[in-house]
Amino acid sequence: MSTLEIIAATVSFIAVSLGVTGKRITWPFWVMGSALYGIFFFQSEYFASAVLQIVFIAAAIAGWFGWGKKGAVPGRLKNSYRLYSLLGIAVLTLLLGPVLERVGAAATYADAVLLFASITAQMLMVYQKYEAWPMWLVINVGYTTLFYSQELFLTAALYLVFTVVAAVGWRQWYGTYRSTR
Repeated sequence: MSTLEIIAATVSFIAVSLGVTGKRITWPFWVMGSALYGIFFFQSEYFASAVLQIVFIAAAIAGWFGWGKKGAVPGRLKNSYRLYSLLGIAVLTLLLGPVLERVGAAATYADAVLLFASITAQMLMVYQKYEAWPMWLVINVGYTTLFYSQELFLTAALYLVFTVVAAVGWRQWYGTYRSTR
């Protein structure tokens, strides 16, 4: 466990916790946590996860400008978009897995599927769709398992906490969506 991992985990926890509340201030914390974890993941040879942090930074900038000053107003995703998202995740995973294998990444298909699912979930966050949270719940279980198996115990513990936070976020955002319909 490195100092970098401890700081990245702390800042990322703050970011995700603020995201549950739908407050706009979550996005600067996403940028800081993502930048720190980008460095950490690159050093640990989780190349897909390192690249994902760049996507998170871009999404945080979009989220800052996309969410109003009062924060998120959760909406619902169309069923057809759900299907297209899952199909896209599967196809892109099958394409990236062998590339990660060839470059000697610490994880291949697991890192690839979690990368594309995370990009999708992050886009749903930016666009204020409550379905982002159940996706994060599943993704966080996957990352918890991956990082625990690779003995990155603090990061695994963080993703376990993120799993609980995702369940709370799902409940809160869905409740807000239902109350505004």
